[in-house]
Amino acid sequence: MPRAYRILLTLGAAALVATAATAAYAQASQSTPSGWNYEIKDGKRVPKAERKVNTDGSWREESRQGSCVTVKEKTPSGEYKENRRCD
Repeated sequence: MPRAYRILLTLGAAALVATAATAAYAQASQSTPSGWNYEIKDGKRVPKAERKVNTDGSWREESRQGSCVTVKEKTPSGEYKENRRCD
């Protein structure tokens, strides 16, 4: 009997590990749908940045964190600028 208990205990532990790994993979592979205005990072809602893309390839993106606003810009020539202001 002790050998049967050992086998059952080993199979139970393997099933538990497989279940935990599957749950972790499923949680990591989830992404926020494209029409929503926030992303999920570390299990919390974080507002998506508003990116405006121009026809010449330049873009401007504004993102808020509390009372601070971060503005990221890229010109058609590839020059990148990032400004942060807190009110």
